[in-house]
Amino acid sequence: MVALTMACQPNKEAFHFDEMTYSPSETVFRLFAPADAECYVVTDKDSVRMTLDADSIWTATIKGDHQGETYQFVVNGQASPGVFAKAVTVNGEKGVIIDMKKTDPDGWAADKHIVRPFQDNIIYEMHHRDFSIAREDAKNPGKFLALTEPWAIDHLKALGVNAIHILPSYDYGSVDETRLADNKYNWGYDPVNYNVPEGGYSTDPYDPTCRIREFKQMVQALHKAGISIILDVVYNHTYDIEHSNFQKTYPDYYYRKTISPQHPSPITQQQEYSNGSGCGNETASEKPMMREFMLESVKYWIDEYHIDGFRFDLMGCHDIETMNAIRQMVDEINPDIFIYGEGWSAGACALPNEQLGIKANIPQMPRIAAFSDDIRDALRGPFSDDTKGAFLAGIPGEEESLKAGIAGMIQHPQVDYTKVNYSKEPYAVEPTQMISYVSCHDDMCLVDRLKSSVPGLDKSFHTPHSTLLTQLIRLDLLAQTAVFTSQGVPFMLSGEELLRDKKGVHNSFESPDSINRLDWSNKTKYPQVFDYYRNLITLRKNHPAFRLGKSELVRKHLEFLPVEDCLVAFRLKDHAGNDLWKDIIVILNANPTPKTVKIPNGKYTVVCRDGVINEAGLGEINDKEVKVNPQSALIIHN
Repeated sequence: MVALTMACQPNKEAFHFDEMTYSPSETVFRLFAPADAECYVVTDKDSVRMTLDADSIWTATIKGDHQGETYQFVVNGQASPGVFAKAVTVNGEKGVIIDMKKTDPDGWAADKHIVRPFQDNIIYEMHHRDFSIAREDAKNPGKFLALTEPWAIDHLKALGVNAIHILPSYDYGSVDETRLADNKYNWGYDPVNYNVPEGGYSTDPYDPTCRIREFKQMVQALHKAGISIILDVVYNHTYDIEHSNFQKTYPDYYYRKTISPQHPSPITQQQEYSNGSGCGNETASEKPMMREFMLESVKYWIDEYHIDGFRFDLMGCHDIETMNAIRQMVDEINPDIFIYGEGWSAGACALPNEQLGIKANIPQMPRIAAFSDDIRDALRGPFSDDTKGAFLAGIPGEEESLKAGIAGMIQHPQVDYTKVNYSKEPYAVEPTQMISYVSCHDDMCLVDRLKSSVPGLDKSFHTPHSTLLTQLIRLDLLAQTAVFTSQGVPFMLSGEELLRDKKGVHNSFESPDSINRLDWSNKTKYPQVFDYYRNLITLRKNHPAFRLGKSELVRKHLEFLPVEDCLVAFRLKDHAGNDLWKDIIVILNANPTPKTVKIPNGKYTVVCRDGVINEAGLGEINDKEVKVNPQSALIIHN
């Protein structure tokens, strides 16, 4: 890697990435750029040469009230809005001098973060366009404001989710904000301006304040409904290198490089950009000013936009020290803010694995969670092969992986990690360090994966009343029962409650609306699916036994019953978490045939059977064994 000399490292305590500070009497500009550069600020009316105040810190002050004017930093001829613009012109090409207080909607000062223990989060991952673009009564389809509308709030509250994870919502590069009528789609994992909302999700991308105000209105509406908002942040790479604001202000500082394998010798040695992100570049979180940028960016979203949590894209690209510094800073602001990420990278990083925020290193990152591909792939099959099934397909061998996921990927005396698919030892110290899920935006959604990996199900949607459709629904509900009764933090993809499909597309990051949009008519076509999801979420919320939150409590109260092929059963015993129910037994049967399971002798009330959940009771059992129907879950309590 290229290491800058200490002379090029500014005093971190003396510098903050507040590149534009406005007041009616003056605007102050600050920039981190090479000490030997020529740096200017160019506004609508003036060009001002910046002064080197300290090692690599440049400043300039323009007197008078310049609110609403645009600006760019020009460093050795390269123009950009800098790396920490707060407001931008259309497509983020220029920064805008702005008084942020004037972007606040009415009542914003009273808006508060949601206070909630980590284990009580029920996360719903959403892309703005997917959720609302095909909704007939949406007044602002595909926009931030759609989430302020009564139909949206009512749906989310009825479902019962309490944390909305929004896919990247900062200013990203792949959608031209001047051509929104083209309906070009993208997930947004191509950052340009990290600290400005995306203009394509606003009603007017040409108005620099519109996107800011409407984003805040969205947060405000969700908070009023008791729903927290989690921001998907992508600090691990930029849209590209050549045009990135990082590169235009301080070339090569923010990126990692490695020795080129084509030129490894000391004489011909050349360096190339590391690509652990799989996107052509990889940022250097371990460098002091990249770390400071990430810290201040997270803090800015918390302070200015009242964000309640962060999902780190490819967290395995970031170094452990930086992630812990972020967690420590956030704890000082609000310890209820939830942080989780992908515990992997998309390729080899320039840092060794021992230093990176990968899943295996989660024990070194207290109060930070990672997605569990262990429970995901135990249920539906490996990421590497869409056609290969696992537990849900009736293929034995993943029972121990499923047990590990149910326990929250902690150490448990009844889980044999030598038989777990990926993690050969517990990666979570506490169950709240595991995100439990079976599908997300990335990869096939659950319905498509079931249809691709379970023989015969690919035709189920063409025969609405067929046994194949019944089978698909049964497996779908079974999968989510495993997720929502696990001790990890449950996570679901938007639209799964509507039996969402994406026509088999594995990677729909730029597919059209016809692939990505939610089909709201499914709520009427398949009401049993929404009802089951809603009641399953209510069951979890009503019963603390499913969300104990501490590993010692899980080990004390969670007991697995003997495993069979494609059948996992467990008991939450002795009023776990002070639950009103003494013992709760959950049996997950993925076999195509009924199974009889031995249970502790007693009188039990059935609350989940054959795709129906009713806490008031669906019948009683007074026996030492119970019959579980094919491809379904049974939940009973005494």
